[in-house]
Amino acid sequence: MSVFVREYNKTDIPYMTEIWNEVVDNGVAFPQKNLLTMGEATVFFAQQSFTAVAKEAGEIVGLYILHPNNVGRCGHIANASYCVKATERGKQIGEMLVRDSLQQGAKLGFKLLQFNAVVATNKSALKLYTKLGFITVGTIPGGFMMKDGHYEDIVVFYKKL
Repeated sequence: MSVFVREYNKTDIPYMTEIWNEVVDNGVAFPQKNLLTMGEATVFFAQQSFTAVAKEAGEIVGLYILHPNNVGRCGHIANASYCVKATERGKQIGEMLVRDSLQQGAKLGFKLLQFNAVVATNKSALKLYTKLGFITVGTIPGGFMMKDGHYEDIVVFYKKL
């Protein structure tokens, strides 16, 4: 597998937007309900502390965003979101994205990486975060509304950088 992760550039935005919107539209992992337009995506990805893409054979196959989880006295805690193109899942691309975000977060001076809302039905994410040494803080019952309107639990994780 010849997948590598690098910082995004503006020419990546159409592909990033397509992958991001695919995950949002699926309605089972990201809290957002609205799809990004190209203009919104350009602003959104630029506003992050760090945005990266995964490429394989010249194609964008995934991405992540990294930013502060909060402000001020909690600004040392990062948060991130990851998405992999549906047709490319199962190739450990997500793991590469998470590992890169841990490195980039530390370089940017973040002390922790926290995930606020990992949907409990997202078994691959739960398994990956456990494998990479994230600590489970707890579960929030019914914390995520699925696209079909029913509620699932969310799990909160963190890892020291």
